[in-house]
Order: sequence, then C-alpha cells, then structure tokens
Amino acid sequence: MDRLSGKGRHQIFVVSDATGATAELVVRAALAQFQAAEVEIRRLPNIRTVGEVRRAIDAAHMGNAIIVHTLVSEELRQALLLEGRERGVETIDLIGPLLLRLSDQLRVPPLMQPGLFRQLGQEYLQRIEAIEYTVKHDDGQNPPGLDRADIILVGISRTSKTPLSIYLAGKGWRVANVPVILNLPLPGRLMTIDQVRIIGLIVGVDRLVELRRARLERKHAPVAEAYAEAEKVRAELSYSRLLFRKAGWPVIDMTNKSIEEAASELLTIIAPPEAAQPVEPKHAGAPRKRKVKT
Repeated sequence: MDRLSGKGRHQIFVVSDATGATAELVVRAALAQFQAAEVEIRRLPNIRTVGEVRRAIDAAHMGNAIIVHTLVSEELRQALLLEGRERGVETIDLIGPLLLRLSDQLRVPPLMQPGLFRQLGQEYLQRIEAIEYTVKHDDGQNPPGLDRADIILVGISRTSKTPLSIYLAGKGWRVANVPVILNLPLPGRLMTIDQVRIIGLIVGVDRLVELRRARLERKHAPVAEAYAEAEKVRAELSYSRLLFRKAGWPVIDMTNKSIEEAASELLTIIAPPEAAQPVEPKHAGAPRKRKVKT
C-alpha cells in the first residue's frame, strides 16, 4: 500500500526537537482538508541526535508511515532527509525552507535553538498569570493569596503601589500591594511570609499632599478633605516608617523616581543582579528578616 494512499489506515510521524505540538497542529490543520482519510498521528518529541533520527526513520519504515518534522538543526534535517531516502520513507520539512527564506530576507542567521517557541509561549503565559494575580491582589484584596506573591508592596495611599505593581506584573512578577492605614495594624499574614519579598514605599510630604489634592479635585473622589492635609500626611508617613522599621523591610522613596527607576531599584533588592527571571516564592521555613536602613 502506498503511504497515505486513498484507502486504509495511514500513519504520520511528527518528529520534533521540542514537544512537536506545533508540527502536530499544522498536520491536523492540513488533514482537515482530507476528512475521508483515516490517519493516525504519532508524535516523536525531543529528537536531538542522529541516532534518534535513525530510530525514527526505522519506526516510520516499519509502520509504513510518512514523517513530518520541525527540526531546526541543519545536521538533523539532512540526516532525516538522507536516511529517509535510503529507507524509502517520505519526509516533509515544515521549518527548514522557512528558516532559509527568512534568513535571506532578514539578513541574519537563525539561532538554531530547539524549543524557543515553547519557551516564548511559556513566558507569555507567565506574564498573563502575573497580571491576573496582581489585579486580584491590589490594595489589600485577597489576603489569603499573599503567600503566592513574588513581591509585596506596602505603603500609605498615593505612594504608587498600584502603578508599580502593574509595571512589575508586566515583567512577569506576581505582585500584591497592601495599604497602611494610620493606627491600624497590618494583616498578620504579612509576618508569616518570607520577609525578603516585602518592600515599603514612601513619598515626601509635599509631593504626597500634591498627589492627594489632585485626587480630591476629581469628581466623586471617595475621600475626606483631611486626606490631603499636611499634618495627616506627615502622621501617616511616620506611622508607616515605624511599621517598616519594626518589620525590617527595605524602603523605596518614590518622591522623585519614575516607575521604571523604582522597579529597577526594587529588583536589585528582591533578586540578585544575575537573576534574569522571577523566582518562585520560598514557602519552607521561618520568614527571613533583613537589617536595613529606613
């Protein structure tokens, strides 16, 4: 029986140096145009050596199957092509011709690194998850979820907790922020969490008064006039500093900083310079303390 002839059950081996999910999706999209054909798709992922290529060819030959592949390595693509010809196995290269054409048009060589598309997809999903988490944990919402945060920002109103949280979430960090309210204790859960992940935010009195007055000028602002009084602002800042000092949390002064500058400073505190990606929160053991200047 000819491979993929009009009658009988047929096999397609999807060969990939990664998961093979992308190649399988393309094959299934193409097969939608051949609904009368009965085709079994078998995925062979993580093919990284010439020996594995030969074994794939052997299996396809035994099963009277054709091979559709997305191997980025030139060596493996050539090995698959030559071995397939020798064994009479049809091979279809989905990515090689595209890489060559793109390289010609873009005038840069391809990286030839397996699995990059999957990595990019995972990074995208991580960012989406981080943003969703951050929105759900804005302004003290959902305290039980604080232990899942990569970063927790604490500060009084108008210290840029939310803008900084959203900016960091866009970088893939799960961020919660907790408001400080004058003469009220912070959520007890904060003291049971890895203290290295908690940062206090402050803003100078004059700047904070300016920000709060601007909020009062907005229609339907749900705050009292005393909200923007210098005396009250000063008292709130003193109280927040006291809490931060007792807890041993580092403090970032947002007075003259852009969100980008503050994020850079914060990440230097939270993660060492060599850490390129967000790290998972550490749940084991007692919360760690830091001795910092406030």
